[in-house]
Amino acid sequence: MVVEAKIEPQVNPSESQVKQILRRYEHAKMIKDQWNGTFEECYEYALPQRESFYQEQAGRRRTDRIFDETAVVGVQEFASRLQSGIVPNYARWADFVAGVEVPPEARKEVNAMLDEVTEYVFEILQNSNFSQEIHESFLDIALGTGILLVEEGDAVNPISFKSIPLPHVYMTSGHDDKIDYIFRKRRIRAKEMAIAYPNGEMSEKMMMDFEKNPDKECEIIETVYRNYSNTKEEQYHFCAVSKEHEFKIYEEQYKGLGSNPYLVYRWSKCAGETYGRGPLMLALPAIKTANLTVELILENAQMSIAGMFQVEDDGVINTDNIQLIPGTIIPKAPGSSGLQPIQAPGNFNVSDLVLRDMRTNIKKALYNDMLGNQNEKTPTSGTEVAERQADLSRQIGAAFGRLQAEMVTPVLQRVIYILKKQGRIKIPKVNGREIKIQSSSPLAQAQHQQDVATVDRFLGMIQGRVGPELTNLIVNQMAVAKFVAKKLGIPENLVRSEEEMQQAAQQMQQMMQQQQPMEDENPPT
Repeated sequence: MVVEAKIEPQVNPSESQVKQILRRYEHAKMIKDQWNGTFEECYEYALPQRESFYQEQAGRRRTDRIFDETAVVGVQEFASRLQSGIVPNYARWADFVAGVEVPPEARKEVNAMLDEVTEYVFEILQNSNFSQEIHESFLDIALGTGILLVEEGDAVNPISFKSIPLPHVYMTSGHDDKIDYIFRKRRIRAKEMAIAYPNGEMSEKMMMDFEKNPDKECEIIETVYRNYSNTKEEQYHFCAVSKEHEFKIYEEQYKGLGSNPYLVYRWSKCAGETYGRGPLMLALPAIKTANLTVELILENAQMSIAGMFQVEDDGVINTDNIQLIPGTIIPKAPGSSGLQPIQAPGNFNVSDLVLRDMRTNIKKALYNDMLGNQNEKTPTSGTEVAERQADLSRQIGAAFGRLQAEMVTPVLQRVIYILKKQGRIKIPKVNGREIKIQSSSPLAQAQHQQDVATVDRFLGMIQGRVGPELTNLIVNQMAVAKFVAKKLGIPENLVRSEEEMQQAAQQMQQMMQQQQPMEDENPPT
């Protein structure tokens, strides 16, 4: 079990800002080193294509020790399933709605305005690289921690997303167990330094070194840390420091909700720990067991195919010259038994049972067994798929809540911050009181389906006991319709307001009154 060292580094007030940042960086690196062994083991068995947490040669083959691909394929399916359930491609997976501080009489108008803003925001997201980068980030969330960098783009693509690999990031948590320091290690060539930091500065020693060797790679430590001195609004500091020269290249301040470009989200977290714990860590024992079982099966298969032989050492047969290929003539001395096959000592029929159980456990841990057995003769119905999606929502309910708070909401807050800064949208502050972000993803809809099913059961029970006429007297049908529309994510403009409903009811009553005299004058024959 990983136990983090929570001793904070002692900061000398007279020490320079660069040395303080590097000191905290070393402290964050010490915390990360305690997790590297566990992370590397998960990468080795399930994500071999990802960059290692240790120094290694570029392009090194990392699949030599993988004999069972269940975890490798399972993590990819897990990331795809998570993306389709929380932030599906080309879909509107959240809505901006009026918060509790908006007066009830103004909510319909505010929601109509926010609906247009939501459409524009998701049009920007769909035209950006969000779908590609969030999938890469979801691969790391299988370990427990994902990092997404959201920056301003250009005139064509206003927002740019980038998944930061977990080996490149070091973090520490503050007094409230939230991430307060984020360090990113980068290696930038000297001739590209001005492109990476257009408004940055370089010391004389840096300029002399870079003039001698323009292709030299310089290790840069980028950090974003929270400024707790301002308690009324969020404030962050960004610094880029050259570790070799101990020089601050660039510094910037971020203010406001959504101003932090680094979004760190976790699957689950133990109290007092900085990094999250994902389903891949839970499945690691089953992954290693399945991998070892397949390795032993292959070794047993090799012995069964090639065979094992014994021979009497009579000085005539030279075992070094024997080739077990068809058509080979092997001499033997008179009276000797020659080559005798040896029966394999192991029976690996039991391995099928072990392997089947381990693979089932791996798929269950990664939530990839929701659609049942694909070999069943009866095809899966739409109702069954919907119920399994609801079952998936119940299983990852706790993790879904954390992902909603640490990933979905901060992403939209960051997008709104950038679009407002660029003057593309005008929207009040998104703080959960004036305007709140409401998830409408498939997993969130699956949770709302339970509320709708409860209402349906209630109406069915009342109607079965007292009849449909008394049911209309007991239950407010208009309120029920609005409740169901809200839970199903029906747009606000498709549901009439109370005034419109009253006008429609009066028009229907007038039409019925006009038709009544006509029916009295012309009775049916």
